[in-house]
Amino acid sequence: MDQGTRDEMLACLAEELGSVTATHPTRVAIDGAPAAGKTTLADELAAILRTQGRDVVRATIDDFLFPRARRYPRGEYSAEGCYFDTHDYEALNRVLLDPFGPGGDRRFQHAVYDHTSDAVLSPPVTTAPADAVLIFDGVFLMRPELIDRWDLRIFVSTDLDATVDRAVIRESRVSSRADVERRWRERYIPSQQFYFATVRPTDHADIIVHNDEPQQPAWATRTR
Repeated sequence: MDQGTRDEMLACLAEELGSVTATHPTRVAIDGAPAAGKTTLADELAAILRTQGRDVVRATIDDFLFPRARRYPRGEYSAEGCYFDTHDYEALNRVLLDPFGPGGDRRFQHAVYDHTSDAVLSPPVTTAPADAVLIFDGVFLMRPELIDRWDLRIFVSTDLDATVDRAVIRESRVSSRADVERRWRERYIPSQQFYFATVRPTDHADIIVHNDEPQQPAWATRTR
């Protein structure tokens, strides 16, 4: 286990990513609970890689949701619905992860859904260079539908109770504290607990970032 500044942690992650050898774009998963710090870490890592001259594709699981009418058959606060009914993994594999994988043609779409308008998207197909890097953040990225699609797996670990306070701050402009707390306590945290019990995502991670103190993180790297 290493511990240091955020810049030191990011430098380590960039170095680990640079050691991945593949004849296709490198697919990086940044997994973790809601409000763990996945998006921030993904954006920071993407920025570093771009300064190093890498061609980076930045994408997120939030752009691979089912439309709202399909997401909540079990109710808006259902933990089971969060895990089983939320994300379109077939589309994610078809339009992004498989084209970037071995034998893929590198022709991809970075999204299939717009959260703001609750509308299905079909953005233009783009072709990535063979040495591109996909930085992809989201929840449940180590589950069976996706686990073999990643070339580097990062898990952002944070105390689940702490994510509630982060979420209240993050969503204060659009949701009441009571609503945020209910969503986290009834939907998001139990779904993560189910994910940990059934999938054991940290067992699959190449790097675990302990993000309880974002400016003084700790991290552990496994030999691949």
